[in-house]
Amino acid sequence: MYAERASRLAGAVVWTNTPAGPRPGRVLPDGCMDLLWHDGRLLVAGPDTRAHLTEASPAPWAGVRFPPGTAPALLGVPAVELRDRRVDLTDLWPADRARRLAALVNAAGDPAEGLERAALSRAAETAPPDPLLGRIAAALDAGRPVAATADELGIGARLLHRRSVAAFGYGPKTLARVLRLQRALALARAGTPLAETAARTGFADQAHLTRDVRELTGVTPGELLG
Repeated sequence: MYAERASRLAGAVVWTNTPAGPRPGRVLPDGCMDLLWHDGRLLVAGPDTRAHLTEASPAPWAGVRFPPGTAPALLGVPAVELRDRRVDLTDLWPADRARRLAALVNAAGDPAEGLERAALSRAAETAPPDPLLGRIAAALDAGRPVAATADELGIGARLLHRRSVAAFGYGPKTLARVLRLQRALALARAGTPLAETAARTGFADQAHLTRDVRELTGVTPGELLG
């Protein structure tokens, strides 16, 4: 069973998941990065360009999902280095530092609460993310074209691309595509017909939506929503 709640860290989400059944889960690309707890270990989930299939294990998971562009400042690692990867925190930080954090999380009665405290503590020790990154994500999530986003923010296309790769893990076109997928799925899950969903979220037509969903998630919209 999956459950989530808003975190005390602005924009973040705290979640827990205990897989049910023998089939692997499917984590869809959303532009975010997560700090994960599983079986006493801490891991980092990088930004995905395609669906990530999780192991079919009944062991519980907990995580803090950071909004697009914010995790690299907390972790000290460019997002592109973690793209499509799940990495043990000990591979990113000095081993003793990572183990101390894992010990604090494991000592908490609730791993999700321990992760949230760890994220809040880390945020208090680091400079806040560049507000430009939030403006980039917001513009692309609103469906603004990449060139128009660069112009409106007063930065060149090359700088926009470099900043996006470091902060989001991929260029602005890929981020825009991932965010459009999430907007479309939210509408479809709320009962909006796929043809209308495609029109409202910037796809050329329903066939275009279907192709994009299949490429990013590995399944058709019908299979995904079913």
